[in-house]
Parts: sequence; C-alpha cells; structure tokens
Amino acid sequence: MSLTLLNFHALRNLQPVEITPSSHINVISGANGSGKTSLLEGVHILGMGRSFRTRQLKHAIQTDKPYMTLYGRLSGEPEVTLGVRRLRAQRELELRLKGDKNARLAELVEAMPLQLINPDAFRLLEGSPAGRREFLDWGVFHVKHDFLAIWKRTRRALKHRNALLRRGRIQPQEMVVWEQELATWGEQMDTLRRAWFSDFLPVFEETLKVLLPLPGLSLHYARGWDKDRSLAAVLHDSRPTDQQMGFTQQGPQRADLRIRINKQPAVEVLSRGQQKLVVSALKLAQGRFLERTAQRHCIYLIDDLPAELDEQNRYQFCGLLEDMQCQAFITSVEPSALKNAWRTDTPVKMFHVKHGKEGLSDLEKAD
Repeated sequence: MSLTLLNFHALRNLQPVEITPSSHINVISGANGSGKTSLLEGVHILGMGRSFRTRQLKHAIQTDKPYMTLYGRLSGEPEVTLGVRRLRAQRELELRLKGDKNARLAELVEAMPLQLINPDAFRLLEGSPAGRREFLDWGVFHVKHDFLAIWKRTRRALKHRNALLRRGRIQPQEMVVWEQELATWGEQMDTLRRAWFSDFLPVFEETLKVLLPLPGLSLHYARGWDKDRSLAAVLHDSRPTDQQMGFTQQGPQRADLRIRINKQPAVEVLSRGQQKLVVSALKLAQGRFLERTAQRHCIYLIDDLPAELDEQNRYQFCGLLEDMQCQAFITSVEPSALKNAWRTDTPVKMFHVKHGKEGLSDLEKAD
C-alpha cells in the first residue's frame, strides 16, 4: 500500500500541489521555510486528522483562504481515495474515504498507517508517558481489531469514575458500577497491550541491532498498576487517596514503555545521535511488525533525516528503509546529504520545493 497521488490546496505556504510520488523512496529538498515540512504535514493530516505542528488545525490554512482541502489516492484493487477538508470557521473535519462523506476518523487512520520521525519523536525518550502510550496503542490498534472498542469503554469508565471522585460525596453504589466497568475493560486493554508488546519486542531488538547495536538497552512494558494485583482490588483500595487527589492514580491510563540502558533511563546516557537511532528503531519496527503480522505496509514521514546522523548512520538508516516494503517521504535541506546513502539500484524520486509561491516541482533522480 502506498500513496499514488497527493493533491493539496491552501496548506500553509504551498501553492496548489499535485504530485505522483514513488511507491518507495521520496526525497524532498529545499531551503528552510520553503514548505518541505508542510508537505509532510499535509500527508499527516490526511492520514491522522491532525497536524504534528499545531494543535489548532486552522493555523495550517493559508491566511487568505477560508478552508483547505487535502486529497490522496492509495494503491489497491480498486484504489482507495481519502479526503480531508477543514473550514477556518468550524472545528470539525469533513472526512471522505472511498467516496463516503460520513467516514470516521478511525477508518481513515486504519486505511493509511503512518509513522512520523521528526524532532518531536525524541519525546519517546525524554517526554511524558502519554507519548509512549500513544505509540503503544497505535501498534495495538492496527493489529488487534477489537482494541478500539475496548479503549473507548475504558476511557468512558475512567471519565465517570474521575467525575465521581471530584464530587465530594461519593455514592458507593454508583462508584462500584464504574469501578467494575473500568476493571473489566482496563484488564482487557492490558491483555491486548501485553500480547502486542511480547510480539513487538523481538522486532524492535532486531531493528535496533541493524541501526545501532546497544547490548545494554532494554524495553519494558509497565501496565500502570501493581502487576501482582487485580485492577478491581487496586481501584477499591485506592478510592480514599484517589478522592483526595480528585482522579484515578492507577490503571491502564498510566501504562508506559520504559527504555533503559543498564537500568538507567536511556535519555540520560545516550548522545543525541544515538537517541535518534533508538527512536527511529522504535518507529521502523512498528512498520516491520505491521508487515509481518497484518501484511500491511506503513507510510513513513521523516523530517530532516540527515540531522544528528553521520554518513555511516545515514547509510544504515537508508539501507533499512530500502529493505522494507514501505513508502517514505524524507526531507533534507541539501539533497547531497543523502546522495550516497542509497544503493545504485534503488529507485529514489526527488522533489524540490521552491521558496514561497513558486510551488513544488518534480525533479529527476540525482545521479
């Protein structure tokens, strides 16, 4: 699965763009501020319904335009069409999938699995557990088909329990009902997460070994509550302290992936370049795992791949991408930074984003 067509209108500083990307490697070059990252952002919005650059999607719309439209086609028999339209005056997205105007965001996300490697990806190491839970749940969502329904039920039960905790006076019968709901669905969520992690871990270790052998590095899944006790018992016993705090302190909403080097947090030990390779191994392993378990292929958005990586590490990174059955969109200020990173027989399609209103031009592959 790969994008065969992209058509963007009124996205940031880009003029109306229509490109036919390669099904494998696409390198996008251009000066700073020319719109390279905006092109990746458009693909991200098209597949995820949100931007990685701003929380308010209206800021991605050109200032003199009332709305933006993003359209794409995915390879297949038949091809799959995707569309996103965002009006400046309304918060809801208009989504289309295979011509259906009532498509749901989850369907869009499932149709086009995306992984983003950019400076924000370092949050997998240095950020809060929320980002690592999102990474974890992305993986489970794409291979465990009942995960989304369980996730929604868990979130609903958690929301109601937290509302009761903040009331001041707790109605025991009502609290018991929502604790039972949270325990039931939270345990099921943990079961799916643990099963996914057990299968994913060897793929991550194999991927990391190619990019950066780190014998002392370990990746562990923490479920968010005492591993020796049931969630129902934990919720019941922690009710008084949870009421004082006003929220549920233990449960699946506290799950985490812990990345350590010889029992120390990896972020405190690794150099910036090593951190980028570890984060990249996590992201690339998602795609490799999806290929092996679901026979589906991930699309990668990689912003400024050469940054923090020396020539040898770039070669290792690009070689791994070449071996994967995936489509990648890679930005670089200087196309020469990746000139020698590819094998001679790898088809690499080059694009150059010209500054300002000159738009996007399709260039031939560099020799």
